[in-house]
Amino acid sequence: MALRDDLISEVGSIFGDAWDTRNGSVVPESEDLGLGNEAITLDATVLYADLAASTELVDRFKAHFAAEVYKAFLHCAAKIIREQGGTITAYDGDRIMAVYIGNRKNTTAAKTALKLNYAAKQIINPAIAAQYPKTSYAVKHVVGVDTSALFVARTGVRGANDLVWVGRAANYAAKLTELDPSYASNITDSVYNAMLDEAKLSHKGEPMWTKFSWMQMNKMTIYRSTWTWTV
Repeated sequence: MALRDDLISEVGSIFGDAWDTRNGSVVPESEDLGLGNEAITLDATVLYADLAASTELVDRFKAHFAAEVYKAFLHCAAKIIREQGGTITAYDGDRIMAVYIGNRKNTTAAKTALKLNYAAKQIINPAIAAQYPKTSYAVKHVVGVDTSALFVARTGVRGANDLVWVGRAANYAAKLTELDPSYASNITDSVYNAMLDEAKLSHKGEPMWTKFSWMQMNKMTIYRSTWTWTV
């Protein structure tokens, strides 16, 4: 009964207590918020990078090889995110989440996606082929990017908690990673319309993004790309 009483009390507080909400100017960490109904709001761009077909990877290949692929992909993603000014907010198995703020947040997030595509094609896959010349495996991945207002709260219990990012950008960026890995980079029209031409056009002035109707989301307009950006 003690656990039941505790759950009833805590859930009642979650739904009944007023929220203490403040505007944020930096990407928060868990320690910036309490476990009660405290939240930080900020305008941000969210990026998810997800390794494609990871179930097939772990089913068909030895554990150490799958682990090496995970480590290589996530290492490259993390380094590129930081180089582009993003803040890593979560690792979840074979994917990584990052948040970008500031005037260039959409441009830098889009460039992150293109640079990760370069790393996958020109760094990770050649390394796999060199170390394992008999394998047919090559990394495929999908990056999703969206921008919106976010409501950030701390969730969990003492000793085991993290931030929850509530808002369209977090959900849509994650959902975009479920699309066809033939296009490694996917951004919403909100991101595309806000980012600078340096992330839209190649150095020769060629468009790097193609307009596409996202059928699963009521034909929402998004932009996708197969281009790379040298790191």
